[in-house]
Amino acid sequence: MANVEESSPFLPSQKSDSKNEMKPTKPSSSNTGKIPAPSAASEPVKPASSAVSMGWTAEGLPMSHSVGTAVVGEPIMRRAQWESSLCSCFGKNDEFASSDFEVCLLGTLAPCVLYGSNAERIGSSPGSFTNHCLPYTGLFLIGQSFFGWNCMAPWFSYPNRTAIRQRFNLEGNCEAVTSSCGCHGGFVEDEERREHCESTCDFLTHIFCHPCALCQEGRELRRRLPHPGFNAKPVRFMMPPGDQTMGR
Repeated sequence: MANVEESSPFLPSQKSDSKNEMKPTKPSSSNTGKIPAPSAASEPVKPASSAVSMGWTAEGLPMSHSVGTAVVGEPIMRRAQWESSLCSCFGKNDEFASSDFEVCLLGTLAPCVLYGSNAERIGSSPGSFTNHCLPYTGLFLIGQSFFGWNCMAPWFSYPNRTAIRQRFNLEGNCEAVTSSCGCHGGFVEDEERREHCESTCDFLTHIFCHPCALCQEGRELRRRLPHPGFNAKPVRFMMPPGDQTMGR
């Protein structure tokens, strides 16, 4: 095979062609001094704002764009409001009125039970009531015994408020204050700074208004989420047939 390849008259031309393909092409003398025609790649790049397409989530809300890009006419995504305010102890006069009254009694007399119920609903896992109620009860007793008031349990319970606010995209206290004052600056637009401030406000709300915060969270969860124990499959019962008589 080696002799056949050496005696083939086409091999030199093939090798020369491959070498020519590897060599870069030099501009001819006739084209020197002429300005090359502009190609499609040399066209000016359009601004990023006109190239960004509007995206929408499954809930019909606009997707957030990167910092520095702005779309003309883009709607501002507003956060949802709480179903009841912090000081609405008896809730609202609706179909949940009896539940709101129960929440008010639990928040006043047995906050450990209300906190365990709220944590069980937001976690959507039945059986987690005891895992949250018992640690809260221990911290409650320590605060009442050594300091005279419930100052330890809020350190344990305030992350639950943050989880509720993030899950349902609710407006935080800090954002509500800045909106009422008309301060719509970079503070609200910066997601990291805003979330850090809202977490601090959640903690302060539980420290200074702990029973009211637990009640507000309980009213919100009972209107938005069913109890995890109600998610079980229904049980069907077969009723025996009635007495039958033979016809004549």
